[in-house]
Amino acid sequence: MTDYAIPSEGGGDKLPLGDLDGALLRIEVLEALSDVQTVHGPANPVRANVAVLDGSFKAETFDDALIFPRVLAGQIRPSIGKVVLGRLGRGQAKPGKNAPWLLAAPTEADVATARKYEAYAAEKAAQADEPF
Repeated sequence: MTDYAIPSEGGGDKLPLGDLDGALLRIEVLEALSDVQTVHGPANPVRANVAVLDGSFKAETFDDALIFPRVLAGQIRPSIGKVVLGRLGRGQAKPGKNAPWLLAAPTEADVATARKYEAYAAEKAAQADEPF
């Protein structure tokens, strides 16, 4: 049997953080990358599949997205292979810096919403007409 490599560099979906401010996010953490070259120099993003569970982007998914903001990436980096649930927001800005993006811990209502989403996604996947 042949092992297949999954492409890990390049074009995943762009995550519009500004539009998702305040939204409940379900983040499937795929991998941590190191020294990715950007116009701002090397960065250490996290690759993830993100589902938006409420707000104006409710039910949108962003697959294979790179998450660059340091604080946000740092919060989810320890959870490779797991799912992180949290509400996207901004932290306290340091002098001369922008406020960092971060995830706030989910409430019980947020967890209930995530469970509904997961049941919906599982049902939708089971109904998919796959040829294999």
